[in-house]
Amino acid sequence: MTPLEIAAVLVSFTGIWLTAKRRMLCWPVNLMACALYFKLFLDVRLYADMVLQALFGIAIVYGWISWQRGARDDGAIVVERLPANAVVTGLAIGAAGAVAVGWFTSRFTDAALPWMDAALTSFSLVAQYWTARRHAESWLLWIAVDILYVGMFVVKGLLPTAGLYAAMVVLAVIGYRRWRQTVPALHG
Repeated sequence: MTPLEIAAVLVSFTGIWLTAKRRMLCWPVNLMACALYFKLFLDVRLYADMVLQALFGIAIVYGWISWQRGARDDGAIVVERLPANAVVTGLAIGAAGAVAVGWFTSRFTDAALPWMDAALTSFSLVAQYWTARRHAESWLLWIAVDILYVGMFVVKGLLPTAGLYAAMVVLAVIGYRRWRQTVPALHG
């Protein structure tokens, strides 16, 4: 446990909590969390997750813009249903990305857990895109990814980060419940 990891955990938790509450402030807070985790993952040789943080930075800027455009006049963020064909496409892209990144990092780097790291990275990008597009279903993918991240971070000895991801599972459940309440077609 390092001061860097502790700071990354606290900033990340705050960013996810703000996202679940659909607060615009989540975007700059999440951007800071990305920068902190980029450095941490570089230090522990989780290269796919390090690159993921850079890609998250880009996705955060996109999400910030998308949320500004998707806000009602009163500032509330409008949640939209994720079409079934977008689910299939997103999951297929996630799987293809996992194979491509896993193959690359297993052959050309000293990545600690290349295949798991690659799969979680790839599906995290899909979940982040769905979050940026304001789809409540993004939280379901976050739940699955975050559960697996807990195990990976325990294996790497990043226990505060594993604890953060366990808390993020809880936040994702809360986020899904809150977001789906805003879309009548998701009830049931």
